Amino acid sequence: MANTGPESDVRPAAPGDPGGRLRRPGGGAGQDGEELTFEQAEKELAEIVERLERGDAGLDEAIRLWERGEELYRFCRERLDAAHGRIEELARKVQG
Repeated sequence: MANTGPESDVRPAAPGDPGGRLRRPGGGAGQDGEELTFEQAEKELAEIVERLERGDAGLDEAIRLWERGEELYRFCRERLDAAHGRIEELARKVQG
């Protein structure tokens, strides 16, 4: 089965890459190898959810989509948690 869905567009960062970053394939400069942004991850996750809800993926592809969705969810959650912590830190500085 050809892998043409959004899960084929982005791969996890190399082991030991700080910050739980996701990267596009390639690893070089330019679009390939660039870190995935929160907004890109969120968009890809929404596309995966929509595709799974439509039920148009075969079993193996649905499993790959689900795994990629979990990965994207964790990435987005980590980014949101980090942003929340930073905002709290800035608020404490303003108050103190």
